[in-house]
Amino acid sequence: MKALLCREFGPEKNMTVEEVADPDLKPGHVLIDVKAGGLNFPDLLCVRGQYQFKPELPFVPGTEGAGVIAEVGEGVEGYTVGDKVIFRGATGAFAEKAVCPAEALTKFPDSMSFEAAAGLTIVYGTSYHALKQRAELKPGQTLLVLGAAGGVGLATVELGKAMGAKVIAAASSDEKLAVCKEHGADEVINYSTEDLKSRIKELTGGKGVDVIYDPVGGDYSEAAFRGIAFGGKHLVIGFAAGDIPKLPLNLPLLKVASVVGVFWGAWAGAMPGEHVKNMEEMFAMFEKGQIKPHVAGTYKFEDFLAAFDELSGRRAIGKVVLVP
Repeated sequence: MKALLCREFGPEKNMTVEEVADPDLKPGHVLIDVKAGGLNFPDLLCVRGQYQFKPELPFVPGTEGAGVIAEVGEGVEGYTVGDKVIFRGATGAFAEKAVCPAEALTKFPDSMSFEAAAGLTIVYGTSYHALKQRAELKPGQTLLVLGAAGGVGLATVELGKAMGAKVIAAASSDEKLAVCKEHGADEVINYSTEDLKSRIKELTGGKGVDVIYDPVGGDYSEAAFRGIAFGGKHLVIGFAAGDIPKLPLNLPLLKVASVVGVFWGAWAGAMPGEHVKNMEEMFAMFEKGQIKPHVAGTYKFEDFLAAFDELSGRRAIGKVVLVP
């Protein structure tokens, strides 16, 4: 099979597309003909050797994908050859075939494309878990989304709106914010040209935002937190800006606010039943048209460098997908 291979930790340009042996099917697993793989920020870190998990070299990157079951291993129930499934794992999605344990599979609606399905689990799964379980977002509350035009950002804009919140999208360009408006944002902030704290205050009548969704970090975290409402929650998703912020602890004290960590992967592994319920609820939202996964670009394996560069350069509006 054809696969994208990482033979050494370092820059993405060091990877190669090669013909390698098909993966072996194991009991409790299925063999999948991969149709699309979703590219995520942890994939960049993993290839660079900067992620908390370091796979054994060489490895095929890619933590999520979508395809068709080609073969079912011993002991697997509930899945048959020909089923369209989303799959997730630490690695393996950027290849023509993948082997995945049955518990890491999810069937998806026929109305959803493979490209959209490949980018659903991590970004929407993370965002929905963050808003539902970690923030306990209520209808009528105000949600601020930083990095709102990225994969997790756009997902959060849609989910927040579907959950009844007033959504303020913050991003670095008017082009990105126009897409956020198309996906349901009520208000927008261009933090390249506007003062984030002042605009939050202006848009909320001085009250502040109830929930902050922060996958960006850097200087934006403290500026956003200074605009949080009394008793608000700041969701820590990641640090796409590169710098891990150091928040003055007097701010949570004065605002009686919470800094809430979100580690979706660990939660989904520990609470598989709740994860499945979340996915089912999101599929229902998709069928109702409340969420519309936005594919920023689809790239062949051979064009992987352009795909990785689009994500690392923070130019992607929506999800970047790799296809065989």
